[in-house]
Amino acid sequence: MKWLFPLCLFMALLGSTVSADETRDASAPDGLRPGGTISQTQPAAPIAGEPRDSGREVRNYPEQPPVIPHSIRDYQVDMRVNQCLNCHSREQAVSAGAPMVSITHFMDRHKQVLAAVSPDRYFCTQCHVPKTDAEPLVPNRFQSVEEVMTEALRERQEGGQ
Repeated sequence: MKWLFPLCLFMALLGSTVSADETRDASAPDGLRPGGTISQTQPAAPIAGEPRDSGREVRNYPEQPPVIPHSIRDYQVDMRVNQCLNCHSREQAVSAGAPMVSITHFMDRHKQVLAAVSPDRYFCTQCHVPKTDAEPLVPNRFQSVEEVMTEALRERQEGGQ
């Protein structure tokens, strides 16, 4: 009986080394970055560039955070400085020609209005991302409420005739 455990351990180790050698160069699963084998390192896709057209994007739903329509490379946003507020603060927005930070950014989690931007909303890139010319990795089938309602109304009218 004492020999049973070492024998099982030896067989498990022997089996794992054989299967590891067999699957070392197995084809990698095709995900968002297809191609290659498990042991290969593929080069990363090029970083998306900034779009040539700047301007505000149409939002798909009421509380959607807007994208940032300009470059934020080398912007300092940390505990001491938020460079976004140089243009988007209440005091600077009009003279900078930038949209003011939403009033919701001046409320804490209990909906109490504060004199300054709430610490919960201070780090802009938690919600807002720069606009890029990147191709989508997966198809987008999102429909706005208006599109869903229009389609439902059209189907109802076609079904009633």
